[in-house]
Amino acid sequence: MILSRPARGLFVFAIALLAFSLLSVSVRAQSAGSIAGLVTDAQGGAIVGAKVTAHNNATGIERSTVTESTGQFLLAAMPIGNYRVTAQAQGFQTKVADNVIVQVAVTTDLDVTLAVGQVSQTVNVEASAPVIESTTMEVGQTITQRTVQEIPLNGRHFVDLGLLLPGSVVQPQSGFLTAPLRGQGAFAFDTAGNREDTVNFLINGVNLNDMVQNQITFQPSINTVAEFSATNSTFSAEYGRNSGAIVNIGTRSGTNHYHGEGFDFLRNDYLDARNFFDKTIPPFKRNNFGFNIGGPIWLGPSHPGKDRSFFFFSYEGLRQRQGLTINTPVLTSAQRASVTNPVIQQLLQFIPPPNVGTNFVGAATAPVNIDQWTVDISHRISDKDSLHGYYAFQRDLRQEPTLQGNNLPGFGDTRQSHRQVFTFNETHIFSDRAVNEFRMGYNRIHILFSPNAQLNPANFGISDGVSSNLGLPQIGVSGAFNFGGPAGFPQGRTDTGFLWGDTFNYLIGKHSLKLGTELRIFHNNNLNNDTGQVIFSSIPNFLNGVANQFNITLGAVQSQIRTKSFGLFVQDNYKFSSNLTFELGLRWDMNTTPTEANGRFSNFVPSSGTLVTVGQGLGQIYASNNMNFGPRVGFAWDPFGSGKTSVRGGYGLYYDQPVTNSVIGLTTNPPFANPLSAAGSLSLSSLLTGSGAPAVSPNAINSNFRNAYVQSWNLNVQRELLKSFSMQVGYFGSKGTHLRMFHNINQPVVPGNNATRPFAGFSNIVQVDSPSNSTYNALWVSATKRVSSGLQFSASYSWSHSIDWISLSSPSATTMMAQDSYNLRNERGSSDFDARHHFNISYIYDFPFKANRLVEGWELAGITTFQSGNPVDIIVTNAALTGFATRRANVVGDPALAAGPTREAWFNTAAFCAPGAAGCVGPTVFGNAGRNFVTGPGFANFDWSLIKTTTVKENFKVQLRAEFFDIFNHANFGQPGRVVGTSTFGQIINTRFGTGDSGSSRQIQLAIKLMF
Repeated sequence: MILSRPARGLFVFAIALLAFSLLSVSVRAQSAGSIAGLVTDAQGGAIVGAKVTAHNNATGIERSTVTESTGQFLLAAMPIGNYRVTAQAQGFQTKVADNVIVQVAVTTDLDVTLAVGQVSQTVNVEASAPVIESTTMEVGQTITQRTVQEIPLNGRHFVDLGLLLPGSVVQPQSGFLTAPLRGQGAFAFDTAGNREDTVNFLINGVNLNDMVQNQITFQPSINTVAEFSATNSTFSAEYGRNSGAIVNIGTRSGTNHYHGEGFDFLRNDYLDARNFFDKTIPPFKRNNFGFNIGGPIWLGPSHPGKDRSFFFFSYEGLRQRQGLTINTPVLTSAQRASVTNPVIQQLLQFIPPPNVGTNFVGAATAPVNIDQWTVDISHRISDKDSLHGYYAFQRDLRQEPTLQGNNLPGFGDTRQSHRQVFTFNETHIFSDRAVNEFRMGYNRIHILFSPNAQLNPANFGISDGVSSNLGLPQIGVSGAFNFGGPAGFPQGRTDTGFLWGDTFNYLIGKHSLKLGTELRIFHNNNLNNDTGQVIFSSIPNFLNGVANQFNITLGAVQSQIRTKSFGLFVQDNYKFSSNLTFELGLRWDMNTTPTEANGRFSNFVPSSGTLVTVGQGLGQIYASNNMNFGPRVGFAWDPFGSGKTSVRGGYGLYYDQPVTNSVIGLTTNPPFANPLSAAGSLSLSSLLTGSGAPAVSPNAINSNFRNAYVQSWNLNVQRELLKSFSMQVGYFGSKGTHLRMFHNINQPVVPGNNATRPFAGFSNIVQVDSPSNSTYNALWVSATKRVSSGLQFSASYSWSHSIDWISLSSPSATTMMAQDSYNLRNERGSSDFDARHHFNISYIYDFPFKANRLVEGWELAGITTFQSGNPVDIIVTNAALTGFATRRANVVGDPALAAGPTREAWFNTAAFCAPGAAGCVGPTVFGNAGRNFVTGPGFANFDWSLIKTTTVKENFKVQLRAEFFDIFNHANFGQPGRVVGTSTFGQIINTRFGTGDSGSSRQIQLAIKLMF
């Protein structure tokens, strides 16, 4: 590749920066923040050489520096915590600021004015956490440890805290990574108009994302989180890898005193209200328990650990048992007696008899077991070097009896996983001006999905090519029961991500510089088997043993996908004057093209119309993306110089590292996987007879696939209205380009005529491409009140509109396919997660009761959320014309109902018809309804916590909690049926989230904590 002159210059700069970073002695403490400011005299003149010392009130560790010629100072890479900061200079009184809070990934601004006098004279002031941001263009929020621990979270899931961020929205029901997973919560959140798979989770500066789908690897126990900061607009060049929000998690560490707690959170369906759509309350029991302890590491009288070495250890367990209602049409006694087919006779044992009419109604159990251990160790080697290490191990087991389509007891699958995260950080102080931070770590997950009923089909007379205890083929009877399988199982993967990074902080005059590098390596190993699938078109056909369709892929399909990413950055925070700061940054990222360790990639090449294997006529599956240059520029201005107003603006360009899911389909193409299928009148005893390779439907990726990037900008004003209260109003926007999208490049040119497919001999060809884009425009209004008079709260309102082509909010590419692959722009519409209005407030209030232990220590905490509805895409199911059932309907009337929407009829179903159907006016193939044409139900939820903390002894407290989720038992409905012509079209048949998750029905949780 020949680079242009500007590109060559940037490349040389990047290499020089890398060399500089690697030659420096690398260090970093735990997820850290900074203290920066200006030391002046009473007339505003800079005091040069003033000594500034920060003393950590919990650990006793101190850091010192001296001011520059401009009077500025910087204490970089400071462990998060509460500090006492002392400033002194010859000829001036010493000034001490108490309770200076250092937050994770945040620079605390502390300007100090010294009065003339003797150094021995000390002036003490009480510092308060700033309520406006006047040092950076980054827009986000820091969630404190108290909020993390005290706010009511349904399920105590860490990721739900992301919904407190201004610009965030409650996830749609269709969310893939964002919809709550049973007992494990969501693995991402939607914020600032970005896709759910663009959030970048960091723990102690190390990635916590799973690069297969870019979800958070696991939910860190909230008892181990000291605090976290989330930035969702115009973050600095220090951060790369993804275009969405940056979530920095700082883990809890020990202090000079031993502290710990034991806890148990209990939920039981006996205390719960009935879900709107349940006839009875299904079983639900949840027990979340654990303990933690931290303090100095005692290694003998000569090393008591205080002021030097600390540990924090935790364990958390979860045991959840949830009943899922099954209501399935089954066989009557007469139908069972009529069976003569010997294979079907053996299968009758798996089909329970009816107990309500002709249906079987019962409960399937969905257990969840989770155990998580963490250990955190920090050590100060000397005044210039400190270390921090963190390790987490999680073991979980979850059974899903119905998630894969089964609707009879005894089937479904079991999911077991082990997850590990390790982080190591070191901080080295070169001088008063120079501090270096080094981090390394790994993130590992091993997960296996296995059928619950591991049976040998040969023992039942089923001949499908499987002769081991893999499982029965998944047998589905149209309109009735489904058992066996699940198809495509067992499967599993082992993923490991490694990271090395370095950041060098340097203060020179008015410039606060950061230079750094990051290297990430990701290994994704996959294994996939298949039990196969058999379809019966009706119950009579099942009784006679006559199947209509059979599909299976025999043998194990394996892959070992490898990918790397390398980044360099420089960031300058330039304090032009005491009330004006400029930020300028540049980041370069190289995302290598994924490879398969054994060459098991086969891609469809349109130019030749054939499948080509890597190493046999195909080099890289797509061109490398090594020119990802992302500038960042912004300002923060205090127009009145009072520290009470901040006007900020910024612009940044951010790239996404592609997930390996984009290429994993290439490992299942021929010759690495060879599916078999048959159709017609089939017998279970001879399924392989007449089966053969179907028309190949390969996966593909465009050889010109590009890394997606997002341009983000904002202009906002913050104002301190009271000492502890501020408001922010701002405009926020973004534009996404080259976003990932799926489309069928072998769609018939003449709909319904397979002879007109562009590539003869192939069926649908699903190609991963990068033609899509997005736009987001919003008004954000937020208010923050720091703790005063016992009250703290954070509230935000957003008025926004997010538009894209495809939102990627589904696990299946076939459900996100463009209706017409020859007109991709026609997919432009409101994003699946779009919500025009969103309001959220979280609060904690300490009641001012003072008298005795009985009336003291009461606290109320809560979260209230209101949101307008998400879009609904109205479609028709017929896949015969284009290969996929993603065509939209024709609009022939007004979808709005005069009487307003109801659960039975959310919109006027007569306003839509299937294109090409008799009497349907409009286009005959591709419907004229815009994508996401209708708006679904909104969301309203109130969660409250009532907490009583009693001091038993000076160092021992007991805390009792009662938490009420959806306290008013408001049913938050799911989306209405969207498929024209079906029995549920326009009707709502479930809540947005299932029982046990947010807004489903009122649930009560009781808890006890013992703290010392």
